[in-house]
Order: sequence, then C-alpha cells, then structure tokens
Amino acid sequence: MDLVTAAVPHPRSEGEGPAARASRRSLAVALLSGALGAAVALLATRQRWSMGTATVAGDAFPLSAKGSDVTGVPAALAIVGLAALVAVFAVRRAGRFAVSALLALSGAGIVAAALLGATDSSALDDKAAQASGDTSSVVHAFDHTAWPYVAAVGGGLILLAGLLALLYGRRWPAMSGRYERNGAPRPRRTPVVDPDRPEDIWKALDRGEDPTGA
Repeated sequence: MDLVTAAVPHPRSEGEGPAARASRRSLAVALLSGALGAAVALLATRQRWSMGTATVAGDAFPLSAKGSDVTGVPAALAIVGLAALVAVFAVRRAGRFAVSALLALSGAGIVAAALLGATDSSALDDKAAQASGDTSSVVHAFDHTAWPYVAAVGGGLILLAGLLALLYGRRWPAMSGRYERNGAPRPRRTPVVDPDRPEDIWKALDRGEDPTGA
C-alpha cells in the first residue's frame, strides 16, 4: 500500500472544495480497506474452518479442515482483488470503471464463498473416507470455527474498496506522471546547444541532431 500511495501524485490544492476532499478521503479509505481486506482473507484461508470425527476401526478419529481445504475461491479472489486495487491507478476512464467493478466483484465473491464454506462438510467427508478406507464414510459431529466469517469480513472490505472506486474513482489521480490529464505524452525538452561549447556540439551529434541548424 505504501508503494501505491507513493506512486500516486497528490491532487492539486488549488481551489480544493468539498468534492476534492471527499475524493481524497475515499481514496485513502479504498486503499486501506482493499489492502487490509486482502490480507485478512488470505490469513483466514490458512486457518482451521471446520472439525468433526470419523469412525476408524470402531473408534472416533478427530478431523479438521483449513479454509484452503474447503474452498480455494477466497484466496484466489483476494489476490485478484489486490491486483485490481493497484491496477485502478494505472488505467483511466472505461478501463478504471472495469477494474473497479472487478475489485467489487472479487470482494462479493469472497463473501459468498466464505459463507458457503462455513457449512460445507465435503472436505471433512473426503478426509473421513481417506482415514477409514471407506469411500462412503462421512464426518460426524460437524462443527465450524469463526474463521469463515473472518474471511467474509475481508471480502466485505474489498467490496467496499470496489464500491468506492466505482463512485469516486474517476476523480482519483493516475499512477504515472509521464502523461497529462488527457493521456498525451508530455513533450520532451530539447537541450539548448551552445555553439561555443564543443561538448554541447558533440552531445547534439550523438543525439542525431544538427547543431548548426538551431
């Protein structure tokens, strides 16, 4: 997030009104919530989401499943959302709208996948079948932890960042400073050649310029 904020130029303060201040606040909130949401979602998928028992040789055998065992969607969408958060500042106009929509959809997808994963016992059923050697074996005493809901919170933060980008993104500055507001490259300044300085003449010749034609 520090790299993003360092690369994004600050808006001009000339004539800054309520709209400009709202744009700056939305930019800060989007950066913070998007980066934090991706980190929370990735962390949550590495934790234990569910637990239960399987009958192995007549005894109860404890089993547990991490979020990545239950579903790989939240982790994948968290990475997509983080990439989209950075890409918002690299594009303009329709491209920025499309990337902002992708950011919002990534957050919504994480929320949906995490909530569905909280009640999904298929990962534990697979482990029960492997532990017992019986493909029809299923897990008993199924229970889940709070980590799926933590992942959903992370997705909600990414969704918030996407919605802010959709609403205010057109007012946010772009990452690159090489281009003007209309997207045209800034003209390069031609160095002044002093005919009385031989080193200037040689540099002009190296650049393919005619020092006598100035």
